[in-house]
Amino acid sequence: MEGSLTIPKTTNSVPDHVNRRSANFHPSIWGDRFLSYAPNSMEKSAEAEITNKILELKEEVKKMVVGPVEDPSKKLNLIDTIQRLGVSYHFEKEIETVLHQIHDNTLYNCPQNAETYDDDLHTVALRFRLLRQQGYPVSCDIFKNFKNTEGKFKEALASDIRGILSLYEATHLRVHGEDILDEALVFTTPCLKSAASSRHLSPSFLIEQVTHALKQPIRKGLTRLEARHYMSVYQQDPSHNKVLLNFAKLDFNLLQKVHQEELSHIARWWKELDFARKLPFARDRVIECYFWILGVYFEPEYGFARRTLTKVIAMTSVIDDIYDVYGTLEELELFTEAAERWDVSAMDKLPEYMKVCYKALLDVYDEIEENLATEDGKLYRLGNAKEAMKRQIRAYFHEAKWFNLNYTPTMEEYMPLALVTSAYAMLATTSFVGMGDNVAKDSFEWLFSNPKLVSASEIVCRLMDDIVSHKFEQKRGHVASAVECYMKQHEATEEEAVKDLWKQVINAWKDINEECLYPISVPMPLLMRVVNLARVIDVIYKDEDGYTHSDVVLKDFIASMLIDPVPE
Repeated sequence: MEGSLTIPKTTNSVPDHVNRRSANFHPSIWGDRFLSYAPNSMEKSAEAEITNKILELKEEVKKMVVGPVEDPSKKLNLIDTIQRLGVSYHFEKEIETVLHQIHDNTLYNCPQNAETYDDDLHTVALRFRLLRQQGYPVSCDIFKNFKNTEGKFKEALASDIRGILSLYEATHLRVHGEDILDEALVFTTPCLKSAASSRHLSPSFLIEQVTHALKQPIRKGLTRLEARHYMSVYQQDPSHNKVLLNFAKLDFNLLQKVHQEELSHIARWWKELDFARKLPFARDRVIECYFWILGVYFEPEYGFARRTLTKVIAMTSVIDDIYDVYGTLEELELFTEAAERWDVSAMDKLPEYMKVCYKALLDVYDEIEENLATEDGKLYRLGNAKEAMKRQIRAYFHEAKWFNLNYTPTMEEYMPLALVTSAYAMLATTSFVGMGDNVAKDSFEWLFSNPKLVSASEIVCRLMDDIVSHKFEQKRGHVASAVECYMKQHEATEEEAVKDLWKQVINAWKDINEECLYPISVPMPLLMRVVNLARVIDVIYKDEDGYTHSDVVLKDFIASMLIDPVPE
């Protein structure tokens, strides 16, 4: 990659007065909001009562799940509701057993059963989506039953909004070559847009579901965020299951307290680093970082994993700003060399502001080492995490050299490097570190083999980020983004570039879906961390760079997940 770049060898001396760029990032909008978490004795007592109530309700819900599958459509709707309310993590084995049974007893394996409930679009589409989500490579040919003799979807279906909505959601599980699902997306989207704008659609909660789905399909949404939204919609349905809804609300609020306590520890760590004062040019976004990682895993057993990955992504954000905004090329070379050495003595050659960052970086990985050292045979994971971070920093340096040369690469040059600087391979690697016994050495070998799932997640991250942030970045001075590279190489307009890059994002999601169908390369819980990383990007970067400009969209998301409990 570096063959065409001639960079003068730098010296260790750093000039006292340097003209530095500034991105004018807004300060943290949270202040000390999350700094302390100290429930009083009354709250602790109430928490114990709530925990007991949750256990009681959990048993009731479990009985619903494991009961005989007398009506598959009702069982599918129950599982869908449990998943959308964010409590399926309590019943993973039970849900797998039921879906396996439904898979084995339906059209896919027993064509003679096809007439029993295959004429209902909602049920067919829901079954397809739930089975695909579970990893079953079920055929999309089932949807041919809903086409007319001309090969188009029947116009009469447009009045079945519930069925159309289910089909729309199912299309987001499509893989390459599934033309019928591409057609289904084109068919359902205008139907839903028309329904959403209609004042006559009833029940009213269905309008809310349609409007939300058009903005955030289930496949690309974050479990906790979607659960919070769905509770408010589900309770408007007169036929809602009161036990299930009550269980979901109590579980959400109890888990929210776990997350609040974790975040207070992270906020204190960040406050003690004092980056806001010592490195004022960098984005102060540790709360947003925790939200990001909460999207990767929210389950209570992944507390260590969340703390680890949040600290790593927070450090990565600061390092990114050092390379993108503040550091001179000479300074960046020193930092890159120090990262390669990965030794506290390497700090000696760094300018003061870099010493602060470098020491904090090493401390984060020392903390990971302390935690892993207590578990037999897991220390090797630290080496993988460090190597992923070194690779990250090398890529940042390469981009900095491009910027200093005012060099606009071709897309073929840009993408391999830009996928690394998206940080998603590094975050995927680090996400495995704290996942206990789900991870084995071959899981890391899989990660370092550049698997399609990870590269597709990187493409989603890089291109969605570039599409929404390139104008802001170019104003302050920044290495060319995919948009600029594409425009120059293909002599295209910005609109043409963005249109083609969006196609690549859509294709990347097809790759993601394909890689999550059996047979799979590593256990499904690990694959889902990578999928969740892509989902976070879809949520945060859909319309703008919600991370950098966190006072717009992310503010409300964070409040709903980490401040406001669900009204009971």
